[in-house]
Amino acid sequence: MYNSFADFYDSLTANISYENRAKYFKKLIEKFYGDAELVLDLACGTGKLSFELEKLGYDVTAIDISEEMLMTAREKAVVQGSNILYLCQDMCEIDLYGTMDAVICALDSINHITNGEDVRKTFLRLTNFVSNNGLFIFDVNTLYKHQKILGNNVFIYETDNVYCVWQNNLSEEDDSMVDICLDFFENDTEDPNCYYRSQEIFSEKAYSVKELETWLNEAEFDIKAIYDEDSENPPSDISQRIIIVAQRRKR
Repeated sequence: MYNSFADFYDSLTANISYENRAKYFKKLIEKFYGDAELVLDLACGTGKLSFELEKLGYDVTAIDISEEMLMTAREKAVVQGSNILYLCQDMCEIDLYGTMDAVICALDSINHITNGEDVRKTFLRLTNFVSNNGLFIFDVNTLYKHQKILGNNVFIYETDNVYCVWQNNLSEEDDSMVDICLDFFENDTEDPNCYYRSQEIFSEKAYSVKELETWLNEAEFDIKAIYDEDSENPPSDISQRIIIVAQRRKR
């Protein structure tokens, strides 16, 4: 659950085109479902994808477990005159008022669930809130990314308002698990020689397509397509993130 990260998330992810990602997801929805109205942004973070989906004409509900992330999203919603409904919920215990035509879960949010049984539980819970033939579209980081890209590497990010040190530790017991530590150094606006430090610690776990397919099948979802990130190309051995399009079976 992101706390300190909420203050810096938007500036540190400025390289991501949420507009293009929303258009990509819209294309997939139209391809596999058709005209959709109700869309859920699962693990919405600060709401940037939610806003773009709303601009495309969808009636959006957004869920996140982090109160801090949702607070940022709601503040922006007031400014932008958005009608998105925000709910603070654990995705493993999702509880909605009705069904959705499509559920989007982006930016490796599933990887943040580090227990396979909890992923299974999330899929089983989610199936109650997806309409007949409705879609569950999500992305996941691959084992290749965890082992070869994140691994035990350190990354440095710097913006106008924060300096971030991103440290990874690949688990020796489970090479699909990466422990991540983010240290944020924020400049004091009154004293340029003073920095405030905060820290965020979490883990991500990579799951095989076979595992995900087993849990989806149990939850009455059929995989319709698997793509390399933000494309309609098949994944390769060096894909870092894959997109899975799953469809809810008719009840």
